[in-house]
Amino acid sequence: MTDYPTPPFPRQSQPMPGLTRSMDPLPDHGEESYRGSGRLQGRVALVTGGDSGIGRAVALAFAREGADVAISFLKETEDASETEQLVTSAGRKALLLPGDIKEAEHCRSLIDRVSDEFGQLDILVNNAAHQASFSDISDISDEEWDLTFRVNIHAMFYLSKAALKIMRKGGSIINTASINSDKPNPSLLAYATTKGAIQNFTAGLAQLVAPQGIRVNCVAPGPVWTPLIPSTMPEEAVAHFGESYPMKRPAQPAELASAYVMLADPVSSYTSGATIAVTGGTPLM
Repeated sequence: MTDYPTPPFPRQSQPMPGLTRSMDPLPDHGEESYRGSGRLQGRVALVTGGDSGIGRAVALAFAREGADVAISFLKETEDASETEQLVTSAGRKALLLPGDIKEAEHCRSLIDRVSDEFGQLDILVNNAAHQASFSDISDISDEEWDLTFRVNIHAMFYLSKAALKIMRKGGSIINTASINSDKPNPSLLAYATTKGAIQNFTAGLAQLVAPQGIRVNCVAPGPVWTPLIPSTMPEEAVAHFGESYPMKRPAQPAELASAYVMLADPVSSYTSGATIAVTGGTPLM
């Protein structure tokens, strides 16, 4: 078992949406630990937020399992290029797709681009998210509330709807929920509310598309050390991030990847409508 760093971390902050290389300590995406065994050979995946954090770890794991990977990201070109290199170094094709998923037309264009490039889409990972911290509901602007919902849940609907038009039997949609789905952090009110919606969307859509032989599941992480943290939380909270959880530290992105691989693997053909909690020992209620 890897001895990952524990808080307190250096006090730090970044402008949104944050960059991996500016974090201290640097996150582990599984570069040295994830090996792969061909579980996704010949499949094609689209991962939103694939430039960094959980998305990068998932893209790396999928590539080492044999999948080609399309990487959707906002504008973090440096981070996205590093993910691209990890995918191609595994011998798989990578496709970089910058742009803002809060726009419905962009979401639909992502599916079209993947279809044009690879001729198929087998796995959709709805992972990209927006969050911001507020101590009082009066500080949350209408625009902030709308942005959070557009990125976190509206885009998931647009992408899933478009993907299902081309996804074949055996396909898999994997959504990133959160421990906040069940245990909302009051300072993350908008974010936590969308995460509850994601868990509900997952359970409903899984039932809707089961006759097509397509599975829909979600992963609910606890605290994870990604650029989202120093770019959206107060410095003091960043310094002690994950300290109150049973393992006394946040998860590293690499520790989430195997859950996504399991849900993407066509062998898991009866697993649908499930929430996989990766919370370091904190139960979901």
